[in-house]
Amino acid sequence: MMRYVAEQHMRREPERSRHGSPWRNCRCIRPPHHPGSGLALVLAAIAACSALGSATGHSAGDDGSQDERRNIVFILTDDQRFDALGLLNDYFRTPNLDRLAEAGVLFENAFVTTSLCSPSRASILSGQYAHAHQVLDNSTPMPRDIPTFPQGLQAAGYETAFVGKWHMGGASDDPRPGFDHWVSFRGQGPYTNPTLNINGTRSETPGYTTDLLTDHAVEFIRRDRDRPFLLYLSHKAVHAPFTPADRHARAYVDTRYPRPASMADTDANYAGKPAWVRAQRNSWHGVDGMYDGRTDFDRFVREYAEALMAVDDSVGRVVEALRDEGLLESTLLVFTSDNGFQFGEHGLIDKRTMYEASIRVPLIVHCPELFDGGARRQEMILNIDFAPTFLVAAGAPIPETMHGRSFHGLLDGTSAGWRDAFLYEYFWERAFPQTPTVLGVRGDRYKLIRFHGVWEPYELYDLDADPHEMTNLLGDVRVETQAGTLDRQVVQRASPNVREVFTGLMERLNTILRETGALDEPTWRAATATR
Repeated sequence: MMRYVAEQHMRREPERSRHGSPWRNCRCIRPPHHPGSGLALVLAAIAACSALGSATGHSAGDDGSQDERRNIVFILTDDQRFDALGLLNDYFRTPNLDRLAEAGVLFENAFVTTSLCSPSRASILSGQYAHAHQVLDNSTPMPRDIPTFPQGLQAAGYETAFVGKWHMGGASDDPRPGFDHWVSFRGQGPYTNPTLNINGTRSETPGYTTDLLTDHAVEFIRRDRDRPFLLYLSHKAVHAPFTPADRHARAYVDTRYPRPASMADTDANYAGKPAWVRAQRNSWHGVDGMYDGRTDFDRFVREYAEALMAVDDSVGRVVEALRDEGLLESTLLVFTSDNGFQFGEHGLIDKRTMYEASIRVPLIVHCPELFDGGARRQEMILNIDFAPTFLVAAGAPIPETMHGRSFHGLLDGTSAGWRDAFLYEYFWERAFPQTPTVLGVRGDRYKLIRFHGVWEPYELYDLDADPHEMTNLLGDVRVETQAGTLDRQVVQRASPNVREVFTGLMERLNTILRETGALDEPTWRAATATR
């Protein structure tokens, strides 16, 4: 698979296989049978790579020593806004997350490439854009034949654990390939008294789900072991409908979240916007519809913030367990969310759109042995970057199938240059028809949003001049009685400056699509991948 050329020239050659196989310098040997995995041969190849040591050219330590492999704790929340942190927004009370950021690095421009739970989670695991892994909605299982970072770490000698919400193929909570230890539940799962699948055995478990998952995570951290570990702690919180822990109920009862300026239902706010945006106000995902009228805006925000408090408690407990075990300084601890979340921006709630509140996520990275804390960084980090980053931290090879780039070098100071744009894609869902298919490109300054299947204008924003995305620079360019594409109308009718920006972004968008194996139109074919 080809790569996005704007990034390819900035990669360090040792981080990527160049020899046709998904794995570099690997001697394929027949492995023992691995129940439930369709990747047995590939996993054995990874193990062979790890045994070759510096032959991968690709380890956490300068000398490639296996002793340098770091423990990795990856904490994923659900639907957490990028600014749902006390240190960024004083509405929220997140003391443990604030302390973690102050001792680590806060990446202020972290994004998802698809703002929807299952597609984003599949991208995190595989390092691929959604058009490649084909988990395009919240019901499709993760294909078993796609290499993932837990499989790479497991084959490299790590003890691996998944604790929490899987949410790819909601009918199953069965253990998935790549994990030695498994604690999960079906689908979204409840906030209280979940039925947990613990290594294949289901058990009704009383208690608050965020706390229960944290109990399992802490127990895993405290185990005696003679090899490095991966802990992937994946919370249900803060997915709607929000149910805070009893100890946090009504903690925000006397607060009122400030409305964003774009929330008002005025002609000025929707000037130049596609008509579907204003229409979505009165839908499941709009401020006038609010989950079919089951809540109101103030209650919605308050209960979200209250449910987040247990996540903050969880982070504090994980940090305490690492400290007690003498592992806090050396462990690579990463905290983020599967997607952003809209709090009334443009009259919308929830996610899916390409507006900033939907695609931006919090990202905190902590590892005192690797870098000094207290920094804020502006590089654009994507959900497809976690997989290669964790593999580099483990001294394991990165498969050719991954589109993301390791940001490990940004942390240890060995990386020069970074991306300046990325592809965003969302695919229309029959259950939520109010948001159309989106293929867009987000750069350092400009954002282009293109739609499929709606007779609407594109959206183009200058994020430096217009960070709240109020002025659509293409709002007056539409296909009316003319024949041909909207792209042609933009080239013919937009001002010279806007046309130049549009043309450049379209070139970038088409390059990313082409070099990651995608088309800019849907293809109707039966899925053939093993799931």
